[in-house]
Amino acid sequence: MKEGYIEVKESVPHAGSYDVIVAGGGVAGAAAAVAAARGGARVLLTEKTVNLGGLATTGLINLFVPLCNGRGKQIITGMAEEFLRLSVKYGFDTLPKEWKSGPPNKPTDERYVTRFSAPIFSLALSELMVKEDVDVLFDTVISQPVVTKKGIIDGVITESKSGREYYSAKTIIDVTGDADVLFRAGVPTVQGKNYFTYCCYAQSLDSMRRAIDADDVSKVTEWVYGGNATLYGDHQREGERLYEGTSNTDVTEYMLKNQLLALEKIKTKDRKRFDVVTIPYMPQFRTTRRIDGDYTLKESDKYRHFFDSVGAICDFDRRDFLYEVPFRTLVNSNWQNVITAGRSAAGEGYAWDVLRVIPPAILTGQAAGTAAALSVKNNVPVIKTDIKLLQKTLEKDGVTIHFDDALVPANNEGGEKADIGHF
Repeated sequence: MKEGYIEVKESVPHAGSYDVIVAGGGVAGAAAAVAAARGGARVLLTEKTVNLGGLATTGLINLFVPLCNGRGKQIITGMAEEFLRLSVKYGFDTLPKEWKSGPPNKPTDERYVTRFSAPIFSLALSELMVKEDVDVLFDTVISQPVVTKKGIIDGVITESKSGREYYSAKTIIDVTGDADVLFRAGVPTVQGKNYFTYCCYAQSLDSMRRAIDADDVSKVTEWVYGGNATLYGDHQREGERLYEGTSNTDVTEYMLKNQLLALEKIKTKDRKRFDVVTIPYMPQFRTTRRIDGDYTLKESDKYRHFFDSVGAICDFDRRDFLYEVPFRTLVNSNWQNVITAGRSAAGEGYAWDVLRVIPPAILTGQAAGTAAALSVKNNVPVIKTDIKLLQKTLEKDGVTIHFDDALVPANNEGGEKADIGHF
């Protein structure tokens, strides 16, 4: 036995078999589960909390960043737009008037972006899972993938109120956001770093009056920050380290420091006129760990077409920048039946940020779920997905596979910044 370890042997009940297991119920996981189910697969979605939506809901990052190029042309389509509309279907929106009913008829600098009610969106995602006949397990952590043959994950061992259970599947989609299943299975991964960030929802008598005067409930929310570093590192607290976010000690230090810092700011408020409505129930990390994919998207890939693109995306913070997401960013070819999406897709530097935000996360989730369903239907490993068939299927489901070259700036530069808020 290895020094410093104990050996544990146990019998774990086989609780079920599925075509596809989706690990993680964030927006990427929800999209993957729905896409796979719509493709005819029997799907199990596991989620460690008791709410769907991940960072967008439980993490309180309720900003659906732009689906357009900043000039009035929609770039990201398919399930990403379906989810945007779902996020505001039962709650408030902050959609610009130009985009209220879809793409505008003329150029505009207003971007296709909205705030939404995080709790209501989470409930709407639960309704969608039931409608699409996706089996969901809440309060369930995947503790260990089971690998009995090199390059293949046979299933996963979960930990929940029911104890430890084993679920088998033909295809595994890791959308934990931290590549937890990939890492524990031995799939090559890349570690990221995170700045110091934490925000809570609050309200005050003043914000209530503003909302009443405007007859707009979206204006009742205020924010209280612990750390408030931007994704570029601006406002990082002096002397504060970067966090990996992939160990319990790292997460705990990050959360405690942020919570206590937020509390110090709250102590300065009039307690009869101010209240914190909710705090984040997960760390608001941006880039923790991702797959070492067959291709890694780079910032320099802007305006580049890929033969295996699964969808066109735009830069959320800079106008005109356009990308395509290669299928190869979602897989490692040495692993036959495993695919990822969202925050753990393969991107480096700023391109990782472009990939991880809500609309591209949903787009890659849709691609992963569709590929998984096709792999089951055609009895081939997901790594051997017929790219042409995948693209044709995604196009049928509303995804724009390749951006229009007419939208590329004449100087091939673009990149004018457009401030859309803190996220």
